[in-house]
Amino acid sequence: MINGTNNNNVLVQIRDLSVVYHTRLGPLSAVDDVSFDIFRGEILGVVGESGCGKSTMGKALMRMIDRPGEINNGQIIFDGEDIMTFDAHRMRDFRGRKVSMIFQDPMTSLNPVQRVDEHIIEAIQVHEPKTKKTSALDRARGLIEKLGIQSRRLRDHPHQLSGGMRQRVMIGLGLVLNADLIIADEATTSLDVIVEAKLLDQLRDIRDTLNKTILLITHNIGLVAELSDRIAVMYAGRVVELGSIYDVFDTPLHPYTRGLLKSVPNIRLDEDEALYKMPGEPPNLTHPPAGCRFHPRCPEVMPICSKIAPRLETARPNHLVHCWLYQEHPEKETPTVAVKS
Repeated sequence: MINGTNNNNVLVQIRDLSVVYHTRLGPLSAVDDVSFDIFRGEILGVVGESGCGKSTMGKALMRMIDRPGEINNGQIIFDGEDIMTFDAHRMRDFRGRKVSMIFQDPMTSLNPVQRVDEHIIEAIQVHEPKTKKTSALDRARGLIEKLGIQSRRLRDHPHQLSGGMRQRVMIGLGLVLNADLIIADEATTSLDVIVEAKLLDQLRDIRDTLNKTILLITHNIGLVAELSDRIAVMYAGRVVELGSIYDVFDTPLHPYTRGLLKSVPNIRLDEDEALYKMPGEPPNLTHPPAGCRFHPRCPEVMPICSKIAPRLETARPNHLVHCWLYQEHPEKETPTVAVKS
């Protein structure tokens, strides 16, 4: 098992997941051979550069990859069942009831001509057709008040709400059917710092009081440090490091993770240290480099790195890394640059 933990504590098992977009320049490997587990009741933060595959992976967990993209390999085992075997009817029931998504921009996700109550009632009645409108409205009223919005605002349209209120409505849509997994995809991007702090408190409260599992996809490493239990670092479609917040932030193992943390001003502990600029550019995923995809930018590259891709394997207890520095192979040689502590 990828994380070496009890199966009863695992909600989602992702195995060898790959997503490809078919473009005019050829197939683009957005998510490549990704395998890891998501535990029940945890907040797992997913970070990485733009285009690394974070959002694509989140959509893949709901089988929401539209053409020209496709999930071309892998299993997504949710609570013991492989959702890749579900037909269209079962997937419609699965989305919302078992897993829901809070999207980045509520204004593009909410219907501008529908009131807030109509959004929530529709979500309930689509999945629970026998539920009467009055009962659904009562549920909507109780939910929206729990999220800190006065019930009278249910009669408002999205444009009449503030950005923070709209985002809380999106959270409400994610919670209304009591989904086990909530995927928050850049949910705080359009919010100011005060509203963002309130939203973080609400997500933490949802995890603690309702025992929900949250997958937090974001560029904001500081947000992940504050809110998450574990962190997955993605680079060029692959998870390159996965571990607890304390392990990854205190002792990052992958050279990309170390560079990423040094590149963020509010993460650095030594204020006299110059802000790090990672050399090079992310690879073109229509023609990704052979072997480890980070090797053209890596300060500790070895000859094997350009030939064979490593696996995401345990380097320390409950701390996984996708790097030849921590794995053995007959073709492995001494690194060209000494490993830094």
